[in-house]
Amino acid sequence: MDAKSIYEQFAKLFEYPGEDYRTNAEECLTALQGEHSEASESFEEFCAPIRSLNTDDLRELFTRTFDLNPMCTLEIGWQLYGEDYQRGEFLVKMREQLREYSLRESGELPDHLTHALVLLAHLEPDEAAEFAGGYLLPALDKMRTSWRENRNAFAALLESAFLRLRSEYPYD
Repeated sequence: MDAKSIYEQFAKLFEYPGEDYRTNAEECLTALQGEHSEASESFEEFCAPIRSLNTDDLRELFTRTFDLNPMCTLEIGWQLYGEDYQRGEFLVKMREQLREYSLRESGELPDHLTHALVLLAHLEPDEAAEFAGGYLLPALDKMRTSWRENRNAFAALLESAFLRLRSEYPYD
């Protein structure tokens, strides 16, 4: 699976879980196992506990992790700028980029991690490196830092996404 597909696979896993969620996770795990050991190890840490969860329990864990914990909100603009004016500028920029590449928006804000990962998959290599290093990696790094203690399956997913991105794009 190429990098474009990996990021689109990751994007599906940062969406509210549906019935096919575990299948998507297993497909992403298979792809990761063949390419990057650090990311695949964290991803296995994500997959192992979700295999035994029913969809309702998975949804509850997702909601507790990302929707009820402001330090782990999936809006990368909020992670980077909080409620500062710069976030509004970033939202506008993201919406323009999504339209430029004819990428659909969901009910989430344009700076949601799902949109950012799909956009990353469509950017030219130089643009992708700038976007990942300037926005995605810093936001994910901030989110995963808040989960150093009391990790759950979704903390491992964040870690895996961060490690996969860092393996491909520069980040200090």
